[in-house]
Amino acid sequence: MTEVHMESRSRGDESAASIPDRFAALAGQVLPLSLLLLVMRLGIAGIFFLSGRTKVEGWFTITDSAYELFAFEYALPLIPSDIATVAATVSEHLFPILLVLGLGTRYAALALFGMTMVIQLFVYPDAWPTHLSWAGLLLPLISLGGGKLSFDHLLRIA
Repeated sequence: MTEVHMESRSRGDESAASIPDRFAALAGQVLPLSLLLLVMRLGIAGIFFLSGRTKVEGWFTITDSAYELFAFEYALPLIPSDIATVAATVSEHLFPILLVLGLGTRYAALALFGMTMVIQLFVYPDAWPTHLSWAGLLLPLISLGGGKLSFDHLLRIA
């Protein structure tokens, strides 16, 4: 980079900004953090909520096949399968709804991250690319919260 170019950039001369710099500035304006956090909340909420819906009939009757799934395929250590079935099914409904609302975002994201880790470690360890993508959506929510487009922000909940 030439001295003239560096000097013009240090003075804030927009005409000297590179195309990647201009693109980054535009993206930062068009894609504010609050919008990105909303997209993360909705994306991960959809994944877990739809998974929860496969375990119920009607409004919220847990299916026999869900109990069988936890008893034989998932077979978590230390937790009886009937308790795990109910806990997972409730969690896959409750926490995604909280994420959509942006209410208790950090706690809801932390709970789903915990579920993700249990699934990764004890159920489907070979599915790490999927679980890594879930973690990539959940960890920023744990760290940053729901953003300005959330009930957390509206109610001034940290």
